[in-house]
Amino acid sequence: MKKVLIINGHPDKTSLCFALAESYKRGVDLAGGQSKLIHLIDLNFNPILTNGYKEVSELEPDLVQTQKDIIEAEHLVFVYPNWWSTYPALLKGFIDRVFLPGFSFRYRKDSPFWEKLLKGKSARLIVTLDTPAWYYWLFNKNTGHNSMKIGILEFSGIAPVRITTFAPVKTSNLEKRKKWIKEVEELGKNGD
Repeated sequence: MKKVLIINGHPDKTSLCFALAESYKRGVDLAGGQSKLIHLIDLNFNPILTNGYKEVSELEPDLVQTQKDIIEAEHLVFVYPNWWSTYPALLKGFIDRVFLPGFSFRYRKDSPFWEKLLKGKSARLIVTLDTPAWYYWLFNKNTGHNSMKIGILEFSGIAPVRITTFAPVKTSNLEKRKKWIKEVEELGKNGD
């Protein structure tokens, strides 16, 4: 069983995403795996990459620990809602501050290519949407999915990256949500 790090990017502790993140962890634990769950809202950090890459800000202790957790993990799970076709500012700020040059990638001198420093890890995105998934795919071109999968995780060497989408949340009932929570527990049991 893989060592799993679950990162919940939803700021609301009563959200479906919180329940999904807890359910994935429960599945890993029931299968005898190792897991750690981080709720980004509980971390103490400034989400703004103030100077861009020209001068990296010192990482807060919570981000230093999270980088260690990412290095130790074999499988990363990101749970978050799709807001404005991507993800919450909290998750974006976390990525800006943690997935830095020298940690997740390294530019090559005089080359358009880069080194992918997080190779050997896989990932799963668990994303909730208020719009139907077909609408998001057809009209929004899966912008948030592509940003996380290709622009961040695969750019850093993480592959494969699988995506599970639950939608539409706003019109779902309790029975549907319980089914989604159970489905995520099964993903956790399977280490996927």
